[in-house]
Amino acid sequence: MAHCASCHGRNLEGQPEWKAQDKDGILPAPPHDESGHTWPHPDTLLFRITKLGVAEAANLKDYKTRMPAFGGILTDAEIIAALSYIKSRWPDDMLRKRRPATAGRRRPRAQPGTHALA
Repeated sequence: MAHCASCHGRNLEGQPEWKAQDKDGILPAPPHDESGHTWPHPDTLLFRITKLGVAEAANLKDYKTRMPAFGGILTDAEIIAALSYIKSRWPDDMLRKRRPATAGRRRPRAQPGTHALA
């Protein structure tokens, strides 16, 4: 979680003014608590963003961000653990709202010894 907390905060609070681009045209790290926009996204997208980076995961070729792709830093299991921790901090009402938005979408599972999803 140290990688995440260095930008997104120890309490998932994100960086100040996260909705406005900074002087370099880059959005600061958003919160991953209930005040942010992480919770409606499906698990598979959150996994891909963390592993591949925002630009590749969301197919946004020219997207500028300071968030690196963590695929070469964290294992799939570590990414899933980090995302599980983030989700464990969301209030029950947020999780209930999230279920319809993510219903029917696969949850990422790391396959032992690979970087492939089940």
